[in-house]
Amino acid sequence: MTSGLEHLGVPVGPMVRVGGGYANRLYRLDTEQGSFAVKELNLADRRVTYHVDDVFRFERAAFAAGIPMPEPVSADRGVLVHRWVEGEKVPEAPVSEAFAFEIGEILARIHALDVEWTHGVADEPTAWDWAELAERARATGQPWADELASRVETFLAIARFVDGCERPGPVVLTHKDIQPWNLLAREGRPVLLDWELSGLLDLSGELGSTALSVAKGPGLDSIEPAVFRAVLDGYVAGGGTLPPSGPSWFVFMIGGWLGHTRWNILRCLAGVEASTGPDLALSQESALNGVRGLPALFERLPDLETLLP
Repeated sequence: MTSGLEHLGVPVGPMVRVGGGYANRLYRLDTEQGSFAVKELNLADRRVTYHVDDVFRFERAAFAAGIPMPEPVSADRGVLVHRWVEGEKVPEAPVSEAFAFEIGEILARIHALDVEWTHGVADEPTAWDWAELAERARATGQPWADELASRVETFLAIARFVDGCERPGPVVLTHKDIQPWNLLAREGRPVLLDWELSGLLDLSGELGSTALSVAKGPGLDSIEPAVFRAVLDGYVAGGGTLPPSGPSWFVFMIGGWLGHTRWNILRCLAGVEASTGPDLALSQESALNGVRGLPALFERLPDLETLLP
């Protein structure tokens, strides 16, 4: 994949694939001009359209405004390049209140940027074919097939919630995917990675998804309310205004996870190692996590609303 990367300088070693990547594939390339993160976008079966020019313009504006993030270098239809940033991985566990507060401040600064966006809100169509997927999973011997079959009615209830939940607004141009695996800690402070899902989103959905993601562990048994609220306090301190409380704060997270689970289920049902996107083993892991975790998250929705102001 080094073809088309000549503008980055002469390589001083082979390009190395970096582990992880729930949707795309990431490599590190060291050249005479420095170190770069080269992301190969999965265009074969993306869930939503990627607006490369608009995202790159948004990233450039955010970087110029001092948002802590890797410098965006170049972007075309299939490859994104950023300066490599050294930092510590953020574990999937509650962060410190100070770290959460700063994430809230950063979000407020991002939402204050004046950047043209030529597309509407990119809502992924809600899937209703869970019974069919469960049958196909059993027919192909998927390890999570029985669990999916036993939860079909719950997945249909989740789909009804996603389709029917009212979003109060306002709509903001934002990152849309602030999760522990899209963050680094540099000298104890957050750095935002992976901006390619950026776009317009109801503010409550962005705040709820972000705050819950950094306030909990892999499950829902270790939610720290003080960390959740620290994100909101930071947002207000950064000049933002909180939207009304309600289930809309969590519908984006639930809907996004629903779509991500179905996408990985389909990759597992295909049963072949795709040439782009996550490896089949990672899709199996993501499918199982969704089949087990989404119903648990949905059932805890009343408890989650007690976190809201």
